[in-house]
Amino acid sequence: MKRIIVTRAAVFAAAIAAGAALSAAELAYDTLISHRGESVDAPENTLPAYKTAVERGFGFECDVYLSNDGRVFTFHDKTLKRTTGGANTNACGDVSWGELSRLDVGAWGKWKGSKFAGTRPALLEEVLGLARDGRWIYVEVKPGPEIVPYIKDVFGRQTQATPVNTLFIVGNTNTLAAIKKAMPQYKAFWCLYSRKAWLDDAAPWTAEEIVSVLKATGSDGVDFHYNPEITTADMISHVKKAKYYGVRPHGNNQPVLSFATFAFFAAKHQSRVGLFRVERCKSAAIGIT
Repeated sequence: MKRIIVTRAAVFAAAIAAGAALSAAELAYDTLISHRGESVDAPENTLPAYKTAVERGFGFECDVYLSNDGRVFTFHDKTLKRTTGGANTNACGDVSWGELSRLDVGAWGKWKGSKFAGTRPALLEEVLGLARDGRWIYVEVKPGPEIVPYIKDVFGRQTQATPVNTLFIVGNTNTLAAIKKAMPQYKAFWCLYSRKAWLDDAAPWTAEEIVSVLKATGSDGVDFHYNPEITTADMISHVKKAKYYGVRPHGNNQPVLSFATFAFFAAKHQSRVGLFRVERCKSAAIGIT
């Protein structure tokens, strides 16, 4: 079922202002994704953020790490420092779940003194309990392949998250290959920046290089940062012709005007890329799948 939210109106208005006249009919959005949960209205990567997304009718994206005693939990950064307000500066994988469960990730930055004080990191099994058909949970796997058996175990002990409502996005190619080997029924996308480093002058990934990695890992497609100079129709066509499920450019925390450019691109090449998703985050973001 297609769902439309106010966030889209801002995107369309910006697109028109940029000279790209779009209508709702041209943009067939089927899935709305909250980035790290509804991270404007609740602390990122927490159960309140995920639950708010579900209550509003959206799917969501979460990031997962592995504790040193084998629990899979949601967190974005490599260290615990930022969203614990500096209370714990260890790497995510260097602490036990006992330690993690005592951390407050609901009182940092603008959340200090808010109703979310005392919120702890979420366990993957808690997150999967929010899965609903008709929307997606995107599980971004951060560590190396050592986490995969634990993820598989969590999925095996529940029935709500399934291949029709949950997929993986993975940056580490060894982890990506391990996910596809262990859980082949689930879609998994290679997640990468459009360039080979987070530098404006770094060499971009070519379509041929991307396809080569997808073949080697058994991936279903690619999830990469949207760049209008790199994310071209020819690149998408090349990957699609290689029989991959989809190409999902994303644009997290980009200025609204870049959304307009992306929206115009998406509308123009809808038949090439398949389904669209709008990703709601700190600045709202757009992607396609």
